[in-house]
Amino acid sequence: MKTIAIFNNKGGVGKTTYMYHVAHLLAARGKTVLMVDCDSQCNLTAYSLRDQDIKKSWAKDGNSIFRNIEPVFQGLGDIRDRKPSRVVNSRGELYIIPGDLQLTDFEDTLGDTWNAARGGSEAAVRAQSAIHRCILNAGAKVNADLVLIDLGPNLGALNRSVLASADYFITPVAPDLFSLQGTENLGRKLAAWRQGWDQVHSSSTSLGFPIPAGKAKYLGYVIQQHNVRSNPTGMTKGWEIYGKELFPAIKKNIIDTLSPSGQVIDWGEGDFELGKIQNLHSLIPYSMDAKKPIFYCNGSDGLNGSHITKARDSSQLFMDIVQTLEAVIDPEFL
Repeated sequence: MKTIAIFNNKGGVGKTTYMYHVAHLLAARGKTVLMVDCDSQCNLTAYSLRDQDIKKSWAKDGNSIFRNIEPVFQGLGDIRDRKPSRVVNSRGELYIIPGDLQLTDFEDTLGDTWNAARGGSEAAVRAQSAIHRCILNAGAKVNADLVLIDLGPNLGALNRSVLASADYFITPVAPDLFSLQGTENLGRKLAAWRQGWDQVHSSSTSLGFPIPAGKAKYLGYVIQQHNVRSNPTGMTKGWEIYGKELFPAIKKNIIDTLSPSGQVIDWGEGDFELGKIQNLHSLIPYSMDAKKPIFYCNGSDGLNGSHITKARDSSQLFMDIVQTLEAVIDPEFL
């Protein structure tokens, strides 16, 4: 089982929509995929489940991410071991650990116990590894090939804990000034988190439960929400300017910072752009309302005319990254 986090500290780039569609395609191609919603906005959960099922996941006996780690949060026990939910309208084996607004309360616990965990305190390490262990349990229950983790756009204690569980991570970006700025602190912060997790491992031995490695490797970036134009780059003039600046910023702030610790996948040709997903505009609301990927939507979901063709053909926009992730799932991948 491989685990990939979708993460950047710049929000509003469509990362949840991107992850949802990629997961559906992988499931339709025969992979068993588990999604984990660790973004406090819970957009992935709202996209994936019916309202009544979301309410059940939040109940005391529910299977949301918070309900699974609740005993640790309360200081009354260890994690619960509850099966993830099956995603509605999937055409394959696709599951989700539902998000929960209460997960933000756990962030204080993670912040308060970080120094103690680095010193080897078993209780503190148990808290820091709680979400990691929930992911392992849920993945085992469904025999997942791949876990995709949706993270909120911040560099706080919760993401430090969750990202540590990932084998790899991808940064979705938009060709704009704010995405460029969002890369500035990312590599430095990730390097510091790696050092912290190294301390946890060196101080914690024979605890009897798994601890996150804390050294996710960078796979690359996906450009999202660019407006298509009939020119060589396919972007508007303004977005083309920022599009040209994306890779230099990512190389400087992420790749060059993480490479010394071996946390960057070497693709051979130095090309870390994993794909481009154009702005799909009005198709997204139809998709969200139907709780289906765009490419599964049709006339019964309110589409008509050219929208139906555009929706059906949209699956091709995601195929580059789908094929890349299939390679990552391969047991012989680095």
